[in-house]
Amino acid sequence: MTEPGPLAGRRVLVVEDQFIIAMELERMLKQAGSLVTAVARLKAALELAREVEFDFAVLDVNLFGEKVFPVADMLESRTIPFVLTTGYGEAAVPEGRIGWRVISKPYNAAAVVALISTVLAA
Repeated sequence: MTEPGPLAGRRVLVVEDQFIIAMELERMLKQAGSLVTAVARLKAALELAREVEFDFAVLDVNLFGEKVFPVADMLESRTIPFVLTTGYGEAAVPEGRIGWRVISKPYNAAAVVALISTVLAA
């Protein structure tokens, strides 16, 4: 019998427009035991962020030229923790958004799993 992963049963929203990155992250999150919902478009992400309960979200800042910030705002208003992923580092975070976590691309999916585990354990 295998041990449950560090994210066993946790619902994670992945918003990523690069297919390979999304698939790798989804694979790592599932191996850690989480239930993953992955989308690539802003509209779908916003609907999910508004209507579905998640334990955590991983949000790519730039989705086919659209910024993911409305999704982050919605999650924040619902007190659902999230991390932004971007190639632009902290500079990608809009002014006044205190406490928004950023992981710079390219990132290691294992580091994202570790971050989520840490945040959810706090």
